[in-house]
Amino acid sequence: MCGIVGLFLKDKALEPKLGAMLSEMLVSLSDRGPDSAGIAIYGAATGNEAKITVQSPTPDRDFRGLDADLAKAIGAPVSVAVKSTHAVIRTTPDKFDAAREVLQTLRPDIRIMGAGEAVEIYKEVGLPEAVVERFGVRAMTGTHGIGHTRMATESAVTTMGAHPFSTGADQCLVHNGSLSNHNNVRRELIRDGMTFETENDTEVAAAYLSNRMAHGKNLGEALEGTLSDLDGFFTFVVGTKNGFGVVRDPIACKPAVMAETDQYVAFGSEYRALTKLPGIDNARVWEPEPATVYFWEH
Repeated sequence: MCGIVGLFLKDKALEPKLGAMLSEMLVSLSDRGPDSAGIAIYGAATGNEAKITVQSPTPDRDFRGLDADLAKAIGAPVSVAVKSTHAVIRTTPDKFDAAREVLQTLRPDIRIMGAGEAVEIYKEVGLPEAVVERFGVRAMTGTHGIGHTRMATESAVTTMGAHPFSTGADQCLVHNGSLSNHNNVRRELIRDGMTFETENDTEVAAAYLSNRMAHGKNLGEALEGTLSDLDGFFTFVVGTKNGFGVVRDPIACKPAVMAETDQYVAFGSEYRALTKLPGIDNARVWEPEPATVYFWEH
């Protein structure tokens, strides 16, 4: 069944509240997915640093001394902020690719959740309330974000199987539904140089969008492509460094509702996810149309 949410802020005055608002939205949908949960938070990119969010099953071992080891390996300053099983690694943008490569050698058990100039991704097995508390999401600031609570139907209940899936810099996706041609699409994407961490169909959707954008498509054009190239039932909510997008398959059997005011654009699997947003009583509220792309960019 799954529950998905998204929030794109237009009003900068709300940015200190993004984590709290998005957490409240996701927790309200907990009964739609008891298996795992995750949130992606986008902060304003400064151009002076790159971030890599990582997860470890043994954080005490893997995160101890990681800043010094990584800094020595890449020859640049590194900071590591640990949050439970996750950590956010910060370094200079010119050392971003080198840091990603060296991580797998220095700490083979570490898994990358997401990376870029703006995004941080936190996801674990468990209900949304436990996940947002574990990682202090309510205190986080940002410009936009997406979240997911999962009822597993396609693959195992693991941290790596939780959403959001990130397959490109500052790109991530959450999904309600099931894709029927994901194995064929995965093979095509592998031939084009994409790599995969799981057998999850949602990772294929995320990689499809990353691949299309790497070939020059913008977010809206990439989302349009899903309507012809991906088979199955799906509602996708997508985040990029500057944008936020939504698309539903042509049948649109998965529930979805959106709201827009002068302050924000919001998405929820059900209206109850939106009820505590400021000014919701005066918002334009609608059900996104089938086979229609919606996207906003800062």
